[in-house]
Amino acid sequence: MGLNPVIIRLEQLSKTYGEGDTEVHALFEVDLTINRGEYCAIMGASGSGKSTAMNVIGCLDRPSSGKYYFDNVDVSGLSELQLAEIRNRQIGFVFQQFHLLPQLTALDNVILPMIYAKISPDERKQRAIAALEKVGLAARLFNKPNQLSGGQQQRVAIARAIVNQPLLLLADEPTGALDSHTTQEVMDIFEELNSSGITIVMVTHEGEVARLSHRIIMFRDGQVINSHLNPETLETEKYVTT
Repeated sequence: MGLNPVIIRLEQLSKTYGEGDTEVHALFEVDLTINRGEYCAIMGASGSGKSTAMNVIGCLDRPSSGKYYFDNVDVSGLSELQLAEIRNRQIGFVFQQFHLLPQLTALDNVILPMIYAKISPDERKQRAIAALEKVGLAARLFNKPNQLSGGQQQRVAIARAIVNQPLLLLADEPTGALDSHTTQEVMDIFEELNSSGITIVMVTHEGEVARLSHRIIMFRDGQVINSHLNPETLETEKYVTT
């Protein structure tokens, strides 16, 4: 049997916050599939459900109803411990704020997730160095975050996200705090990682960034209104994405 091509499958998935008069449907009966090796951008106005969808896909939040299959496993009913295991070993996260520990060097920041994955010290160091080399920071292994530019810090965060060799890389506004030149450098790294086989799902409100993906998924009012928007046609679409 070959690998199942579908890595993410949401079936009639809803996420509700609050009750009664204060009830909010952050996601409502969403159906969505993403295949292995895809590079997708999620877009939508503020409050459209894109961040909630990202949190569910990343096993950071549970759906209120419906099913979520990650790599053919129904994760809806897994324990907190099992979800933590999936987050650590199979999903890499990159955020707008880099979330690096200020007292640690770039190398030690990248080593951190491997400690939780119980990888041997020798292998941890080798893999961390290789990940930092991959993002162009071989000369910055022993710099602390305050000795690095914003773009370099984000590259350390990307190295940390890929060091456990995840199936999926989730990026939430990864270029939100970067200038246009640095944004391009970071997006080049994402393109390279995707070419190496990593599935990438990225939330962004920046059209220029979304256009570098291979497929755009548009959310509005907690629902997917277009799951296969061609990045090249984005300029002609009348979507407001704030």
